[in-house]
Amino acid sequence: MPKSFSVSRFVRLTLTGMSLIALVAGISFKSHPARSQENNAKPAVDRSPVDLILAPDASWLATVNQTSGTVSLVDVASGKVLCETSCGSRPSALALSPDGKLLLVTATYSGDVTFLAVRPGSLEKVGTLHLGFEPRGVAISGDGKLAYVALTTAHAVAIIDVEKKSLVEKIDVGHWPRYLALSPDGKRLAVGNNGDGGVAVIDVAQRKKLYAEEFAGLNFGQMHMSADSKFVYFPWVVYRHNPITSGNIKLGWVVASRIARVKLDGQVRREAFSLDPPGLAVSDPHGLALSPDEQWIVCSASGTHELLVYRTAGLPFQDYGGTDHIDPGLLKDKGRFRRIPVGGRPMALRFSKDGKKVFVANYLLNAVQIVDLAAGKVERTLELGGAAEPSLARRGEAIFYDGKRSLDQWYSCHSCHYEGHSNAVTMDTKNDGRFGNFKTVLSLRNINNTSPYFWHGWEKDLDSALKRSMTDTMLSKEPSAEDVQAMRAFLGTLRHPSNPYRTPDGKLTEAAQRGEKVFRGQKAACSRCHSGEFFTDGRIHDVGTNDRGDVYKGYNPPSLLGVYDRILYMHDGRTRSLEDVLRKHHNPTRVTGNGELTEDEIRDLLEYVRSL
Repeated sequence: MPKSFSVSRFVRLTLTGMSLIALVAGISFKSHPARSQENNAKPAVDRSPVDLILAPDASWLATVNQTSGTVSLVDVASGKVLCETSCGSRPSALALSPDGKLLLVTATYSGDVTFLAVRPGSLEKVGTLHLGFEPRGVAISGDGKLAYVALTTAHAVAIIDVEKKSLVEKIDVGHWPRYLALSPDGKRLAVGNNGDGGVAVIDVAQRKKLYAEEFAGLNFGQMHMSADSKFVYFPWVVYRHNPITSGNIKLGWVVASRIARVKLDGQVRREAFSLDPPGLAVSDPHGLALSPDEQWIVCSASGTHELLVYRTAGLPFQDYGGTDHIDPGLLKDKGRFRRIPVGGRPMALRFSKDGKKVFVANYLLNAVQIVDLAAGKVERTLELGGAAEPSLARRGEAIFYDGKRSLDQWYSCHSCHYEGHSNAVTMDTKNDGRFGNFKTVLSLRNINNTSPYFWHGWEKDLDSALKRSMTDTMLSKEPSAEDVQAMRAFLGTLRHPSNPYRTPDGKLTEAAQRGEKVFRGQKAACSRCHSGEFFTDGRIHDVGTNDRGDVYKGYNPPSLLGVYDRILYMHDGRTRSLEDVLRKHHNPTRVTGNGELTEDEIRDLLEYVRSL
């Protein structure tokens, strides 16, 4: 362990309730020399692992590193990084073939699946398949012939021929699929649809959706199948559609955390139990793993920097009823429930073969932690390399993902602005001047360049907007000037994924080129408000969409960059279709009064807007 970093020191500080930003600011990380076969990974770059795979014999593990866009192969015994290979922009997940010889890695922002052959001590890139549409979760069939990839913005699962490295077909599953799991018997695929708030169950042989169990869930995390192929388990977040007030937060009536299970052999109501102790809640549950004997469930609470350990026998799963806090009996019984602080931002989890240890991909620590469950502590830390000191933006990122920054640590900025983007609900905050008018959650991408702020555009200063969000929405103490500076620096790093509605070389299609002329033409005159590099003019406009009770009149037109990647449209989420926006609620003819658009003009305009 390098002198500059001590896990036990980190844990002690965490237990004092100090904010993560204070911890991160005082920690330096030992950097490993880059061991990339392609020699393209820089030692100063943070790795930020979000997923990991453990070899069948546990001799090695592989991590997918989101910030560096790489996969690291690590010798478990020595902790040495054997090699590091690039795998596309902002990778999210990986899967290992049944024979242990091939890794599949999804790169969300570049839209690729990378095929890596596992060699003794190295990884060899043997192919890349471009899918677009933000690929995330991936699973490989038991015979190793097919792979299944969640395409988030295509609202589909892609089936891939592994040997040919080609797309077989797509299955429509629902909005915003992110993570998925294949049953051990190979008959069912479970997909967490974050845009629909539920889980789709797919018949693998027939390649069709059997049913979707929807229950208003958000931010579905890692999914794990039971050994008998009857259930899929996963963590998720519930938003209760209540005003963000101190009383509602403390009662768990705003945002709360759950673990659920959904049956795979017939649709019934999902069963779930609450995770949040009163006054010391859990935030942003993400990783989940069942022990090999299925006696334990371990969940990573990424926002509160800990592992949650549950004995499966007698867990209070309920289809209806229950409370918004953890079951009191479960909370008091240390033999059934424990919280293990690990620091950083724990993400994906994997059990050791004997079920005694859990391997943790820790994003902010640039490391894999090995946690001894019986001892309830981090046993070893395998460092992947990273910056010697966290940058200003990295410190801001730590704040963004820190649930301890909110009242009773119920949620983080990420809980609503998933990875800096948006979610699938309207929320009731005081950012519009009052409670009662629910507003669509805005994306934070390009926020540094798209003032003014909030839907009504009454806040002109980003620093003031950040302070208000921390104090009014998080109900936290006012952040320091240094905190605000760090948050602004992190928000400045947020980018858009590659646009799947453009040609492979990033150009507009012919239809989109025609649509651009409509967009900028006098009849539609969209560019009158949506202008400039970010397609917003920064002014306030009244186009007849005001709500009764609005304190402020008119709206600041949001940026149209990446507008295809939304679930809800308009300030109040009145439609889930971009086509409905242009045909009904925000019809260019209605806004400008310059004459009706033809069907061809509307289709071309839609093509252009989707390509932005």
